Amino acid sequence: MRALRLARTSCLGMSLTEVVVSIALGTLMFGGVVLSYIQSANRAEWSALSFAAQSLAWQRIEQTRAAKWDTQSWPPVDQVVESNFPPVVELVDVPFRGTNYLFATTYLTINTISTNPPLRLIVADVVWSFKGRLYTNSALTYRAPDK
Repeated sequence: MRALRLARTSCLGMSLTEVVVSIALGTLMFGGVVLSYIQSANRAEWSALSFAAQSLAWQRIEQTRAAKWDTQSWPPVDQVVESNFPPVVELVDVPFRGTNYLFATTYLTINTISTNPPLRLIVADVVWSFKGRLYTNSALTYRAPDK
């Protein structure tokens, strides 16, 4: 009977090894959760900046689409030339607090694809940075003269 009581009491507590292993596992799990949260926040911030940069690219494309290019008027008007659209540095439209502004540079390239019928390729490239690395968003479209 005494041996049975002694066997029960020896199983009631946890050993130091079990406590250390359980703390190590808990720390590992907690660290994984925190790291996942940080990575998720960084990815969400990058996505917001990328979408804002893409919006700047399409804004620049729309500016070229709004430019007058009329080959049938006298004299012919052609405002869709690269010199009319120099590189522009703009504030990226994302929520900010304090001094964490982010600027992006938009470059526009206009290439003549065909002269008969007249057709041009318009490419807008937006260069922006995130955590010390440069990224580029591009948008392109084709443009024919106004009718």
